[in-house]
Amino acid sequence: MSQTSSNPDIRKASLTDALVPLGLLIALLSLSVYFYGADSSYGPNQIALLLSAGVVALMGMKNGHSWSDMEGGMLHGIGLVFGAILILLAVGALIGSWILAGTVPSMIYFGVQILSPQWFYAASCLICAIVGLSIGSSWTTAGTLGVALMGISGALGLNPAITAGAVISGAYFGDKMSPLSDTTNVAAAVTSNDLFLHIRHMLWTTMPAFLAALIIFSVFGFTADTGSVSATDIEQLLAALREEFNISLVSLIPLALLLIMAWRKIPAYPTLIIGSLVGCAIGLIFEPETARRLGGGDSFLAAIKGAWYSLFDGYKSTSSNENVAELLSKGGMSSMLNTVWLIISAMAFGGAMERAGFLQVIVDWTLSRVKTVGGLVTATVFTCFGMNAAAGDQYMAIIIPGRMFRDAFADKGLHGLNLSRTLEDSGTITSVLIPWNTCGAYMSATLGVATFAYAPYALFNLICPLLAITYGWFHFKQMPLSPATSQR
Repeated sequence: MSQTSSNPDIRKASLTDALVPLGLLIALLSLSVYFYGADSSYGPNQIALLLSAGVVALMGMKNGHSWSDMEGGMLHGIGLVFGAILILLAVGALIGSWILAGTVPSMIYFGVQILSPQWFYAASCLICAIVGLSIGSSWTTAGTLGVALMGISGALGLNPAITAGAVISGAYFGDKMSPLSDTTNVAAAVTSNDLFLHIRHMLWTTMPAFLAALIIFSVFGFTADTGSVSATDIEQLLAALREEFNISLVSLIPLALLLIMAWRKIPAYPTLIIGSLVGCAIGLIFEPETARRLGGGDSFLAAIKGAWYSLFDGYKSTSSNENVAELLSKGGMSSMLNTVWLIISAMAFGGAMERAGFLQVIVDWTLSRVKTVGGLVTATVFTCFGMNAAAGDQYMAIIIPGRMFRDAFADKGLHGLNLSRTLEDSGTITSVLIPWNTCGAYMSATLGVATFAYAPYALFNLICPLLAITYGWFHFKQMPLSPATSQR
């Protein structure tokens, strides 16, 4: 909800007030993409967001807010995602240390031999779905298995954008349906619904969307062109991995430990940090030469320096095989700094919009035009998507519309489970499709594929909101508000 000051001199924001900075942001982001293309998220988009945040502040001051009030809104918005920023940095450290430990190289090595190109996209989606369901985190799934699957995809000569779409589709299915997921719990809580009834009601949109995505990924796999990669190329890649690392099942210990900690509901940040440190320990014990080389010396202290280096600046491969060198030269907290910059800029804009009361105005205007059940569900989906774009954070895209639309669903005779399902079908799912949203920025940085490149292939994330809208217009599986259904 908006945290607008109680100062009586503050005038209520108008729809024009809200649309001016939003329109400016859309125009600047469009110009940014036109000028810089795939590189637009490496600075130009941040400038667009910060300039637009400044315009929001000016519009808010026009309505009677003080600068300190608007600045407080920006800081509040940034504060909401500080935990996500810590997780982002921890994932960067995790990737660097896991490459040093041979964890990622071993996953790539075994995966290339097990996964066939024809079934790779569908298998990647299914594997990530199972892991995401088990641990309740799309971010952790993508930051571990996703990174390895991207490496395998490159080795097999497959499309990285489709692979990223498959990873994201599976990870978000698991996250959405897991009782361990924070977004699933938030959606149920904000609508005052039982968690497991909420999950059960989501099956009607989630399972058809996921099955449709698996079918399409299977078609992509069987029509994929992998002719540029021969058996000799793959054998050379495997040989290069064996030359640089001691490939073994022991290297997978950090992965097993991380999955166990996540399953035991240990918070994400300490889980990732512990996983990173275990990766460093495995690297020092089983990959000492690699650690010493990264540290630039021949002593044990040089090995420690190399492990430390992998945490803050990632791993740097010296393989003569260009594909291996490109696959494994990544990670480190420093690799996430641009993404942190993007998230801070987005949340400054979103926080200012909320403090000025502009988000509330947009939602109120939307509600005033809703006349039917189909219109209500459609409005909820588009509002959640708009919140993901305007506020830059999926939690705000769940919580704010969840509060705003509760009475509207009740007025239409609909149970709150319909609202909680729609919040997940849109607020949770579409966050990853927006480059400056915390989720879109994270996935792009972690998987190494631009958001607009993988977005057309994040099939589950595209199909689910469309199904939600279709169900609304056809009144299909819209649970009515009644004593009988409320007890189911």
